[in-house]
Amino acid sequence: MRTILRYLALLVGAVLLAAALGTLVPRPLWPAAMAEGEGTRRILVLKNPIHTDIAVPLDDGIRRRFAFLADAGLPMDASDARYIVFGWGGRAFYLETPTWSQLKAAPVLKALTLDASVMHVDVAGAVKEPHPDVASFDIDEAHFSALLDYIAASFRNGPVVIDNAGYSTYDRFYEANGQFNALVGCNTWTAAALRTAGLRTGWWNPLPISLGWSLRLYN
Repeated sequence: MRTILRYLALLVGAVLLAAALGTLVPRPLWPAAMAEGEGTRRILVLKNPIHTDIAVPLDDGIRRRFAFLADAGLPMDASDARYIVFGWGGRAFYLETPTWSQLKAAPVLKALTLDASVMHVDVAGAVKEPHPDVASFDIDEAHFSALLDYIAASFRNGPVVIDNAGYSTYDRFYEANGQFNALVGCNTWTAAALRTAGLRTGWWNPLPISLGWSLRLYN
């Protein structure tokens, strides 16, 4: 029994050390060179205790860029729409846990092991700023375009909309590329997307709190 407890303690310690180093070691190690047109585009990072999303202001260019989502039923032309919000995550947990009261063991187990992935896209109105769950970043046009390319590439070809899976009339779920697990999850997807946007994250940010710390440290 003591041996098992010792191994568990070592495992927990290793995970905590990895999380600390993943937060404190920047990725990339050195800042990118400043680009012309710095700060012409604003994006938001939205968080809750376990998940992060990227919100992009809606304009005609964004509607054209993601017209394939409107064709699949996303109401981007809603009169009060101000942002389109993108998130990537595990299929079972995302689809079967719209609220914490509906938390079940099977989706949690899949999230901790291996699961297919989905993209969750939401159309949102005005976002309150400043807010502790909202971080804003101004990026140049080239990095903004790279971010949009990264997001678009996360959708499985089509896109393939998942029927009857949204939380409201303003969101949709789509099949995504990649496999989800506890080590490479929704927040590491957000971090990778932000790096394509020219921002620096931690080397490994599995949780919103670690991603937030890294973003504040290095941007």
